[in-house]
Amino acid sequence: MEVQWTGVKPPKLGPPHTIVGLIFFVLLGVWYAQALEMSVGKIPFLEAVNGSTVVIPCTYASCIGIKNLYFNWQFNDNGTMQKVCESVIPSEGIEPHVSIYRERVEFVGKNHNNNISILLWNITFEDGGEYTCFGRNPKEKDKNHSAIFNLIVVDELRVVDNTLTIIIASAVGGAIALLMGFMLLKNLTLFVLAKLEEKNKECLVTSSGIDNTENGLSGSKADSKPTPKKK
Repeated sequence: MEVQWTGVKPPKLGPPHTIVGLIFFVLLGVWYAQALEMSVGKIPFLEAVNGSTVVIPCTYASCIGIKNLYFNWQFNDNGTMQKVCESVIPSEGIEPHVSIYRERVEFVGKNHNNNISILLWNITFEDGGEYTCFGRNPKEKDKNHSAIFNLIVVDELRVVDNTLTIIIASAVGGAIALLMGFMLLKNLTLFVLAKLEEKNKECLVTSSGIDNTENGLSGSKADSKPTPKKK
């Protein structure tokens, strides 16, 4: 018995390996969207004066949450990575117990808003360099990520030369003042011209009335001669 084709063609799915590859990339994209991310902020460096106290920022984020998140801070000492501190966070909102291995270091993140920042007291030139914030999340099959923050220690903060900025601001301010003065002068001129035009109209009306009177026209106040009386 022959089976007749109805005329409707099945969709072309392509080779099996193509479909498997497409599914793999979709799942990989979802995986990376949920992956752990460590961040030291939009500006990953700080210039601070010798002897001051600074905060080295870091936060973590995960779309599926954390469980026993391991994190640490490391300092790059001329190519040798030295551990600054480390801890394990059981879950969101719980303040971890942090082990600190470097002097003048304090953990200030407290895990509030996923914050795991550290504070450096009385920094010296030896404290300058790269600080790496590392995290590993067992809930994401030990997915890990890190971010680097650069601390620059100086004798004194550089004085920024604002001469060019002041010149530009002065030029812009002068241009605005000139434009406002021009508009004020223009409005004053238009006002004076309007008043002069109004005065000229009044003069024309008054002059017209005087001419009519002098010419003895209708409506004038010229003396009329009396009608002679009949004897």
